[in-house]
Amino acid sequence: MNLARPPFRSPIERYILYVMTKLLEKALQAVRQLSPDSQDEIAHAMLNLAGNEDELEEVDPVHLADVLESLAQAKRREFATDAEVEAAFRRFDR
Repeated sequence: MNLARPPFRSPIERYILYVMTKLLEKALQAVRQLSPDSQDEIAHAMLNLAGNEDELEEVDPVHLADVLESLAQAKRREFATDAEVEAAFRRFDR
């Protein structure tokens, strides 16, 4: 029989947990309205973000060459400069 007390949580910690739980519930309600395929995509993303994704992401054969080239560039430590990244993000502002 485990008689250990649960860890003490300050009022702020309890509030944050309550708000996060409510926010997650709100997000899940929105996701429930989506198609099963969209729900699965979001579920995979959530599991990946939480570090619980066990299965590998499939690469569309159309994009395989680009993915392999990107991995090779990363291995060679060839990354975009800050200016290049900023320019790419600016294209979305239009």
